[in-house]
Amino acid sequence: MTEKNLTPTPRDAFDLLMAGNERFVSGASEHPNQDAARRTETAPSQKPFAVLFGCSDSRLAAEIIFDRGLGDLFVVRTAGHVAGTEVLGSLEFGVAVLNAPLVVVLGHDSCGAVAAACSALENGQTPGGFVRDVVERVTPSVLAARAAGRVEPDEILAEHIEHTVDLLLERSRILADAVAEGRLGVVGMSYRLTDGSAQLVASRGLDVPVPTAS
Repeated sequence: MTEKNLTPTPRDAFDLLMAGNERFVSGASEHPNQDAARRTETAPSQKPFAVLFGCSDSRLAAEIIFDRGLGDLFVVRTAGHVAGTEVLGSLEFGVAVLNAPLVVVLGHDSCGAVAAACSALENGQTPGGFVRDVVERVTPSVLAARAAGRVEPDEILAEHIEHTVDLLLERSRILADAVAEGRLGVVGMSYRLTDGSAQLVASRGLDVPVPTAS
């Protein structure tokens, strides 16, 4: 797909993201669509090629790590990428109204929300305030990982990312129908803070192989 293609397929969108991440990792970012001309072009309307639902962590800036610019990504972020109704509505807007062909769930290593959920299960203490709600929403993923014998931090993170992908499709008929019709791909990716790479850990509606954990 070229940058001017108005109707990218889910695979086109995925390839664009991965190409951008490869540039970022190698230190060869091109910073596309970040100039005054792009600002003027996108002012009347937007047509992002991907919806990105990621963790709110300050080190997880989507347009930077995927080397994209204005109007490219429709971004929704919460701590631990926990999905409430506002998140679901935002994702559905990106797919049903803006016609984005790809939804990405983006988690990362050293996630504080995942670590807090693990800690709460181990010592029985959960944070106060609304942070408790975030931890409680991550806890089922930690329990599922442990039940499957997955106890390493990266394994627990991958379980949480995949659980989030499946949760979105279970709760949103709009997203599930778009995947079933071949109009949408939903993938889960894990970002590595040290080297900047985004690794595929889950794929729904997109024919790309998920690497086997070593």
